[in-house]
Amino acid sequence: MNNMNLIQRTLGVLLVCLICLGPAGALAKDMRQSFAVQAENRARMEEKARQELARARAEAQERTRQIKQDKEALTAAIQDLKNRNKVLEKDNQELAQRVQDRQAVRKTLLEELALSRAENRELSGFIRSAAKDLEALLIQSPQSALSENRHRFLAPVIHEDRFPSMADIRAMADAWLHEIFASGQVRTVPGTIIDRQGLEQETRILMLGNFTGIYVLESADAREPEVGFLLYSDASQRFFALSRLPEAGTVGRIQAYLAGKRPDVPVDISRGTALRQYTLELDLADQIPKGGPIVWPILGILGLALVILLERLVFFFRKQMKSEPFMDQLRSLVAGGDWEGCEALCRSRKNKWIPRILLTALAFRDHSRQDMENALQEAILGEIPAIERFVSTLGMLAAIAPLLGLLGTVTGMINTFHVITYYGAGDPKMMSGGISEALVTTMLGLTVAIPIMLFHTLLSRRVETQIGQMEEKAVAFVNMVFKARNDCRP
Repeated sequence: MNNMNLIQRTLGVLLVCLICLGPAGALAKDMRQSFAVQAENRARMEEKARQELARARAEAQERTRQIKQDKEALTAAIQDLKNRNKVLEKDNQELAQRVQDRQAVRKTLLEELALSRAENRELSGFIRSAAKDLEALLIQSPQSALSENRHRFLAPVIHEDRFPSMADIRAMADAWLHEIFASGQVRTVPGTIIDRQGLEQETRILMLGNFTGIYVLESADAREPEVGFLLYSDASQRFFALSRLPEAGTVGRIQAYLAGKRPDVPVDISRGTALRQYTLELDLADQIPKGGPIVWPILGILGLALVILLERLVFFFRKQMKSEPFMDQLRSLVAGGDWEGCEALCRSRKNKWIPRILLTALAFRDHSRQDMENALQEAILGEIPAIERFVSTLGMLAAIAPLLGLLGTVTGMINTFHVITYYGAGDPKMMSGGISEALVTTMLGLTVAIPIMLFHTLLSRRVETQIGQMEEKAVAFVNMVFKARNDCRP
């Protein structure tokens, strides 16, 4: 293709030359010479063109042959490359399949590894969580006061970033079992405690499971050993003697249990909470000073009521008598007409109510019934003031006591509001004084008023009973006297 283009360009050049030479030949003197020259030149150029054409064709053929050879070589190379490409594609597909298979295997292995790691982390977390629970249990257990550092072996399991070993797990299981067995035992063991003076003491300790610890501290200075309850401190893992000793009855039961004479012993099932509350309990003597100045009038009312009550008890005890035997004896004397004997009998018991009023009626035994009844009524009315003395006073005191308690409540709340005004409500301790005054006075006022009201009611009932008994015996005596008078008439 390139050779043909070259030949065409060569012929074009020759034609252009011929065209250019044509006008030049017209200028020659001899047209013939011009034509001869032109013919020669044309022939020469045609020869040259043929030579060029032949050479161009040869070159074109050579180029065509070369191109053909190159094409065949290229075709062979392309075919070889295609074959090799097919082989490579096949190998690539095989490798891709192997990679895919390996990736699937790798994915499976990674999933299994992740699952295994998750299980290991979960198992390790469970073990560490159990170790933390065990550590808290051992720290809070009173048994730790008898065996130091029971929980130290758990520190590597809890804090180190490693999988717990079987030795760690066995040690945890042994600690759990030991704690279970120890918490269910009642035993007496030697141990060290901090006594009520803050000193370390070696003593005998009665362990009632994990609930209560009781110590028996022997002392050379004391005739009796000191027996008390123990409080366990989680922070120091030590036993501290309760600041307040138990009551004598409780001490006796504990000593009897230790001596094997009783099957039961006091136990604090709250594991120290009730014992701590016991140390904070205040008796009435401790609470009274917290009630403020209103407490003293209330106590004065209580003292006055006790004096009145004591006086009334002594008064009624001295005045009471068995009236039925006396009336039977008096009835026999009246029936026999022995009035002097009746008078002597009544005078012998003149300090009693019934004989005294009947002695008054004996002076009117010869008068009319109306006169005798009036005399008896007068005598009874004369005895009533002494019988009813201080009864109304007790009722008044029973009414005043709660009113004073209410007054103390008001003054206490006023003091509390003053504290809130100056210091705010942020610190409850600042308000405790006014609240204590308010509550203690109310409590004390009711505590005083309730028994006074009860005794007032009982005393009123006793007065009514005594007055009724006097009236009954007076009527019976009148009937007795007039029956005897009627029997004596012919």
